[in-house]
Amino acid sequence: MTSRLVASSTSSTAASSPSLSYNVDKSSPSRHDSFLPLPAAAMAHALKALNFDENPHAYGPYDSPYSRSIPSTAPGSPRIPPLRQNSGSHTPRTRPHATTLNIPGMTRSRVSPDGRIPERDVAAKLVIIMVGLPARGKSYITKKIQRYLSWQQHNSRIFNVGNRRRIAAGVVNKTNTPPTSAPHDAPTRAATILLNGHQAPNIVDDEPTKLDLNGPVSAKAQEKIDQSAKFFDPKNEAAAKLREQVALDTLDELLDYLLHNGGSVGILDATNSTIQRRKLLVDHIKQREPKLGILFIESICHDENLLEANMRLKLSGPDYKDKDPAQSLEDFKKRVKAYESAYEPLGKYEEEHDLQYIQMIDVGRKIVHHRLKGFLSSGIASYLTTFNLSPRQIWMTRHGQSVDNQLHKLGGDSELTERGHCYGQALYNFITHKRKEWLIEQKNKVAKSTFPPLPGDHTPPYPELNQELDDKNFCVWTSMLKRSIETAEYFDADDDYDVKQWEMLNELNAGTFEGMTYEEIAQKYPEEYQRRSRDKLQYIYPGVGGEGYLQVISRLRDMVREIERITDHVLIISHRSVCRVLMAYFMDLTREDIADLDVPLGMLYAIEPKPYGIEFHAYKYNEEQGWFDELPNYKPQRTTDRNN
Repeated sequence: MTSRLVASSTSSTAASSPSLSYNVDKSSPSRHDSFLPLPAAAMAHALKALNFDENPHAYGPYDSPYSRSIPSTAPGSPRIPPLRQNSGSHTPRTRPHATTLNIPGMTRSRVSPDGRIPERDVAAKLVIIMVGLPARGKSYITKKIQRYLSWQQHNSRIFNVGNRRRIAAGVVNKTNTPPTSAPHDAPTRAATILLNGHQAPNIVDDEPTKLDLNGPVSAKAQEKIDQSAKFFDPKNEAAAKLREQVALDTLDELLDYLLHNGGSVGILDATNSTIQRRKLLVDHIKQREPKLGILFIESICHDENLLEANMRLKLSGPDYKDKDPAQSLEDFKKRVKAYESAYEPLGKYEEEHDLQYIQMIDVGRKIVHHRLKGFLSSGIASYLTTFNLSPRQIWMTRHGQSVDNQLHKLGGDSELTERGHCYGQALYNFITHKRKEWLIEQKNKVAKSTFPPLPGDHTPPYPELNQELDDKNFCVWTSMLKRSIETAEYFDADDDYDVKQWEMLNELNAGTFEGMTYEEIAQKYPEEYQRRSRDKLQYIYPGVGGEGYLQVISRLRDMVREIERITDHVLIISHRSVCRVLMAYFMDLTREDIADLDVPLGMLYAIEPKPYGIEFHAYKYNEEQGWFDELPNYKPQRTTDRNN
């Protein structure tokens, strides 16, 4: 039986008292055709419903029948845990998993407890294929990308086709080390076995590594192959076959690294200057694993100064080692022309086949990208925009001694001791002196440089040296903690320095353990102390705000990009964990080295970016003289004093 309530207003005087009639739908089947009286409970419920929206509290709280529990005498049923299943239409799952952001220490999942790209997510892994003519800075770009990704704890490696080509041609030894003969005298052999655990191998100095090109190699082919410009002529079919085979062999090594050895990013460093070669590489990758991501990065140079700098680097490379610079330059220009005759830049073909690519013009002055997919590709594109080859210095040190340093306490925000203030003054005097010294050295290098370089001329190539060096600013960056800010007080009083505080440069937050000593932590929280000792990189301090080294790496990502971007000098006055993380980036240290890197108070580090890497210097504070002494041949080492 279908019924409905109808409300009507009877008069103006009784507007607030609606009358109700109960109508029965005659068209619906019913057991009773006569009028049925409205039950009292239904009447009360109807009155509540009519006035509830206007005055929800007029009749007390609404009593929904769904909110009332029904008592049951049945015994409680145990909760059934979820079972692994696949609710999709295909079993097993056929489509690749989502390639969302993975940040070690900041993301976590069942398949990736540490936040790294899991082996299962093959689609999140990336093959980077470099494209570009010789002397366009491809190797410089690949090294920086690999260093940046490794610093963020993504397993990445460079696979250089040129190195394998030289090995195949018998130009260099496969081990990349000077060949030595095995010791012949018994005492030396015994010492070698004791030190290395095995006997030294017999290496023949002049025996090159042979390359099998799908068949037996003639004695003539086993000789050292000419690596002059003729070898790179597209019309040289034998050389082209060798170069193609070497490229595929190198690519297979890269794919093995990604698919079987835990790699996340593999970078293929070669010219790959034709569509045919790039198509060959793409087809080879898809044949082995179609889910892998592929990103082309092309380096294009129009700036003549930049080309000169890159050519200067090439003349000191393995292909022209110990050769006449003028003749080497002439041969190298012929090699470039050989590539130019068949060169096809990225563009229409890649776009028609939905391939992602990045074009980098003049090492970052202009960036073009197409169809970037995945967090790795977009992150790399953003990082490439920060590149610059401007000559500059990056200085790094910890703050002066603080009150908490004296007490061996973690964290906190204590002020400097008198010794700490003296350190700040000595730091200001030394940096001001080195700043003037650097300017004189750079101007002398510009005056003496020649191109092509004369024998003995090892002037570092800088395409931007013609710019006015006197216009460089000097930035001083500190954390927002008192001990860091006070160390920069003498810089802040000098208008020739630009001082700024950064929260991201703050010391690692020890959470519950802030203000405690390591001895107190070991005594009161022995389990936490042992957990940290076992894996300092992955460890996160308990309590509100507690951090670990992976969190520090994450918050310093933008800081690293800013350091790479600016063309001015910069001095960073920060804390032990921050200095460890930044040093690990610039010096390309492994993840095992970061958390134990020795960065004591009183050490000052100078990093000078170069087109071929960095120039590194270390200085130690001489408290008696109020100056800094350089430590020649300084190498990063593991810390021995946890309180220093």
